[in-house]
Parts: sequence; structure tokens; C-alpha cells
Amino acid sequence: MFFRREKPVRLTFADHVENLRKYGFEVQTSGSGTVKVIRRGAAAIIEDSGDGTPKLDRAGVVVGNEIAYLVDGGYQKFFETASGRKVPALAQHLRALHAFDEDLKEGLGIPSLYNEGLGTTFDKHMYDRVRDRDRGEPVRPWEHGS
Repeated sequence: MFFRREKPVRLTFADHVENLRKYGFEVQTSGSGTVKVIRRGAAAIIEDSGDGTPKLDRAGVVVGNEIAYLVDGGYQKFFETASGRKVPALAQHLRALHAFDEDLKEGLGIPSLYNEGLGTTFDKHMYDRVRDRDRGEPVRPWEHGS
């Protein structure tokens, strides 16, 4: 008897997008190989990397027509859009964002890493004690009159 290995099926970017529709995501195609994926108030931008594999941008919450990304303010978490609009992050937002991110990775066939599953990662931190620290003595909020 001969045992043959099955050839792995290489999915195209269109196949990945179609899989997301099966998972219940709303898919909005925009130009230049990017797709906006939305479900239950959370969204992400997915790009075609050229070889058929999707390149996943970070996920965020839909605020108006924009995607607001999570920002750590030190004392509170916020969702901030590219236009600068800020919305406080509530527990329901964080739960929905976490579930969206896990389901999106599963739908795309991207491995979900344990350390990302423990909490939410940030690209922007706005701690008051860190601001201006590299320029010598930091400005303390309680010392200036603004």
C-alpha cells in the first residue's frame, strides 16, 4: 500500500474573504486590495499581501464611519479615531473587540497567540508620567495651571 500526502490547498485572498462571509462578517470591499470587515460594532482592515495570504491590521470599534483603535491613557482606556475623536472604552466594547479578533483570526486561518488572548495590545500609550520624560524634567499635571 502506498500512502500519499495530500497536497495542501493554497487559498487565495478572495477565498479568505469568502470564508469570512461564512463566519457572519460583513465585508466591504474598497480599492487597492483592501477589505473592511465588520461584525457587531467591531471592524478591521485586511490587505492582500500579494501571495494570497491576508495581512491583518489591528481591530477596533466602529465610531461613525471610522475605526477607532484602543489607546491606553494610563488611568483609562479610550478608543480614538484617525480624526481624533475619543470614546471611553467600556467593558462591553473590550469583550466585543476580543471576540471579534479571535473569530476573525479563526476565519482567516491565522494562529491566535496566547499572549494576545490574555488582554488587548496597544500601539499608543498616553501615560501622564511618561509624557516629556525624555526632555529632562517632565511636566507634572499638578504643577502647571492649565
